Amino acid sequence: MKTILITGAAGFIGSSLAEKLVDSHKIIGIDSFNDYYDPKIKRNNVESLNKHENFKIYEGDIRDKDLISKIFNDHDISCVIHLAARAGVRPSLEQPSLYMDVNITGTTNLLEATRLNDIKKFIFASSSSVYGALKKGPFHEEMDITKTKSQYAASKVAGEVICRTYSSLYDIQTICLRFFTVYGPRQRPDLAINKFANLIKQGKPIPVYGDGSTQRNYTYIDDIVDGITRCLSYDDEKFEVFNLGGDETVSLSDLIKVIEDKIGKKAIIDRQPEQPGDVPLTHADISKIRNALGYNPSTDIETGIENFVKSMK
Repeated sequence: MKTILITGAAGFIGSSLAEKLVDSHKIIGIDSFNDYYDPKIKRNNVESLNKHENFKIYEGDIRDKDLISKIFNDHDISCVIHLAARAGVRPSLEQPSLYMDVNITGTTNLLEATRLNDIKKFIFASSSSVYGALKKGPFHEEMDITKTKSQYAASKVAGEVICRTYSSLYDIQTICLRFFTVYGPRQRPDLAINKFANLIKQGKPIPVYGDGSTQRNYTYIDDIVDGITRCLSYDDEKFEVFNLGGDETVSLSDLIKVIEDKIGKKAIIDRQPEQPGDVPLTHADISKIRNALGYNPSTDIETGIENFVKSMK
């Protein structure tokens, strides 16, 4: 039984991935349980995992070199799946130093520990935000990613560059996965689907930035977990980048209509100006990962939102 380290293991994606893998792998997790949103949500995410004999989680920061060293020394880790990050585009404009410190220093600490412990596989959670404010899709992995629109996006570009460097220097296979707007049960409360659904249920106005024409490629959590899991068996290239997205690009206005339909209640729209850092479009070209790994997202936006609304109850 192989041992996998998952950083950000108590988060939305991390806990969902751990649940998928824990019966067949030993899972070592690390999470800071910080106050970006209510830490109780993360503790609930791992409540059942904590009862599993194959799961152990450390509470701490990926910038803590001593803790990282202890984790790697105490466990025979065969692969690192690095999901931990300071998340959110808009908050990164307000706290740029924090975002750069956590996302760049933390990633470097983990890659250095991977090198020192002769671990040969490192999977890094990047983001569709690296594509910046492109107005025409679909976005493919060979596009220019030097025109980012937020410090969060810049930190993810830097993470990819650091991964490439360690792969080249130290013979570590690194795979960077550019996630496109992940949603589903356990989604962070600050993200649009969760925020809108809760406000609509309560009969409160939802803040809509711009005219509703912005478009996002939404990816259901089960499809994201499937894509990450498939990468565990990938061994073709020493350094690789894959888009990990859904098959649909949906406008903000249409998204709100779907949420209204699944909740059975009309939204009260509070129209707001466009926000700095926001981009007009995300549109994933997933042909590369589909051809390489057979990835095929199977949950459409209607089904995904319905599942999310059911989980709220």
